[in-house]
Amino acid sequence: MTANRSFRSLVALAVAVTLAISGFCSVADAQPARAVAEEPGRVARYTEDRQLVRPGNWREWIFVGMPVTPNALNGGKAVLPETQAVYIDPASWKYWKENGAFREGTMFAVELTLLQSDGAHEDGSTTEVIGRGFFQDDFSGLMFSVKDSEQFPNEPGNWAYFSSRIGAPESEYPETMAPLPTDACNSCHQAKGGEDWVFSQFYPILKAARPE
Repeated sequence: MTANRSFRSLVALAVAVTLAISGFCSVADAQPARAVAEEPGRVARYTEDRQLVRPGNWREWIFVGMPVTPNALNGGKAVLPETQAVYIDPASWKYWKENGAFREGTMFAVELTLLQSDGAHEDGSTTEVIGRGFFQDDFSGLMFSVKDSEQFPNEPGNWAYFSSRIGAPESEYPETMAPLPTDACNSCHQAKGGEDWVFSQFYPILKAARPE
């Protein structure tokens, strides 16, 4: 009886040790897999004909600035009316903070928003409870830029630009966007961009995060 109990105890101990070792190996094996999955990669995705697939979470990216160019201050014909909320994808934001440069695969989102116009003054501003100024209204367009030398090797700086119809409400944002002609965006960014075709001079959060 005692011998059988001892044998069963030894078997139970061996099984427990085996399970413990197996569990440790499973955890150890899983760690590299998780690390690989979390590595920053390319955010941009394309269709077979190089149309950009609209990301679904651009408003969760890092906000870097918001230029305001009201129609009322631009003869009713602002190039990008009227506020432009600019975001950078998180992986590229991390790279920027560490290197002060825009990595291959960097992606910016720019969402346009109209200004409230009820009771507007001649300069396009309105007076609200917190004072006179410019106040946002409805979304009116969505744009992206991508630095991608694989997909756009012939574009200056390897940047490509994509846009919904300017003035389109959020409900009409397209699922995919074709790259715009070089003259539509790239030439202006090349001539006026603060660095690497990016209007970084207008984005204080980028400037504040630049490494020494």
